[in-house]
Parts: sequence; structure tokens; C-alpha cells
Amino acid sequence: MRILHTMIRVGDLERSIKFYTDILGMQLLRRKDYPEGKFTLAFVGYGSESEQAVIELTYNWGVEKYELGNAFGHIAIAVDDVYAACERIRTAGGKVTREAGPMKGGTTVLAFVEDPDGYKIELLQDR
Repeated sequence: MRILHTMIRVGDLERSIKFYTDILGMQLLRRKDYPEGKFTLAFVGYGSESEQAVIELTYNWGVEKYELGNAFGHIAIAVDDVYAACERIRTAGGKVTREAGPMKGGTTVLAFVEDPDGYKIELLQDR
């Protein structure tokens, strides 16, 4: 068994694809409209779905906003340099919500950014 993808609902598919590809550097792997169901799925990631887990962006036609609730935590991404990644994301127009630095009570270097729908993305120093 392996994890295939994590699905999140988005209010503006084009804006979300732009964030995940232009700001986080992922690739749009595939996209398909489902007219009978009135939704579109787009899959983004850093490589082939056959090799690693990806993110499924689900756009339900006509729904512009979701209540995120308090159960979902975040998506974690390993990066070579958390400080540099934050600077690149900020320069590209992304929102850094927790600056790069050691985690509270530990030594792991991390930061948090937020996607256009408010989902949290943790950046972790790749060891």
C-alpha cells in the first residue's frame, strides 16, 4: 500500500493551480472536468503519481469558499533551505504565516505558508 494523494477543495481552481505550480514549484500533472457532476479535478505534485503522493485540487463548480474547520492540520513539504524557500515564496507573491526558524522546544527548522484558500503548508528543512 502507499498514499496516492490528498484532496482539498478549492474556491478558484486557476488561482490554486497557479499557487501550487508558480509559487511552490509543483507541476500540473492532470486535469479533468466532470460536467455531469459539476466539478473539476486537478492533480499537482513534484513528480509522477506512480512514484509519489500528490495533491488533488477539487473545484465544485459555483462554490467559491469553504469553511476549513479545525480538524485538518497541514500539508508538509521538504525543502533544501527553509529560509530561502520562504524568501522565494514571498517574492512570488505567496503568504508566509510563520517565518523560518527552529520549532518551539526543538531544533527542526520549519516555516508555514498559506495557499489562496487558507490551507497551511509546512516547509521542513530536508536533512
